[in-house]
Amino acid sequence: MKRTIAICVLLVTLGTGPARAATRLKELVALGGVRDNQLIGYGLVVGLAGTGDRQQTIFSAQSLANMLERMGLTVNATTMTVKNTAAVMVTATLPPFAQPGSRIDATAAAMGDAQNLQGGVLLLTALRGGDGRIYAVAQGPVVTGGFSAGKTGNTQTVNHPTVGRVPSGAIIEITAPSVVPKGPLQLQLHYADFTTSARIAEAVNKRFVSTGAPLATAENSALVTVAIPPEYASRSIEFISELEKVPVDADRPARVVVNERTGTIVMGGDVRISPVAIMHGNLTLSVQTSYAVSQPAPLSQGKTEVVPQVTVGAKEEKARNVILKEGATIEELVRALNAIGSTPRDIIAILQNLRAAGALEAELDVL
Repeated sequence: MKRTIAICVLLVTLGTGPARAATRLKELVALGGVRDNQLIGYGLVVGLAGTGDRQQTIFSAQSLANMLERMGLTVNATTMTVKNTAAVMVTATLPPFAQPGSRIDATAAAMGDAQNLQGGVLLLTALRGGDGRIYAVAQGPVVTGGFSAGKTGNTQTVNHPTVGRVPSGAIIEITAPSVVPKGPLQLQLHYADFTTSARIAEAVNKRFVSTGAPLATAENSALVTVAIPPEYASRSIEFISELEKVPVDADRPARVVVNERTGTIVMGGDVRISPVAIMHGNLTLSVQTSYAVSQPAPLSQGKTEVVPQVTVGAKEEKARNVILKEGATIEELVRALNAIGSTPRDIIAILQNLRAAGALEAELDVL
């Protein structure tokens, strides 16, 4: 038996072409106090075609019995066998300044041993925040985006059928707990960086300050404080709108991200390679198992047996080399590695060794 493992690679290189355009400030920072809030609730999904929770999942039957009792029907939960119902945890994200009556999406995930939520309907579920208050209620059909068909050993499953989405199924009941920005604004960087923080303060002061004290101050690598100008004292929302449009030349660290499980390698255009010579060989090991039938001699007391025969082979290719000069870019590295026919696993090994040798002038993140 010969086993073959295939590796797929997606190599994205951002070359050193034209200078990249400045980024809007709203893409780099988040406004302090303006944030999402997580909601969670417990509910039931009904209408499943026999793919719901089984009898050993006690809490789904108990929940159904409690709901029927509130509707005036008393049923013993221990005697119920309902396969069309599944207990689910419902989650949603409450956006900032969300108003009562607006709708958001909700996600339902099976808690018990339900096999498929396809075609089910989520019953009225209260969604609570971290403070225990009910901020939204969810109800509606569950869309799984996948399916599971077949029985026993012959089954076919596509995607993840035990988690589904309820599009626009949650209605907001009370206003989201957001802080209206009135005093000094706090701009929180998505990715902390001292250079970017200083450039943000410089760009804001250049845009809004002509004379007098500066409005923006870089507090640290992740926070910039901006005072509201006197002319915008009663129009803070308009000032924030103008602030978001300020272009900033963000500084990003040189980084190479490697995902060895999927064979994905992403390299930024700012990566530089020190003068280095790369020599890389390829060793291939092949293990094959064949089965031979051993027959006993005529009229003997022996038995026919299947005897496995294992063959191990090794093949080593000649080393291939690449020489990179001073100031080599990532584009030149990729072109050189492709020229010698490097595989994804070869490229990952070369990058790790370059980093260990100090020749890769970038952060190497292995996922």
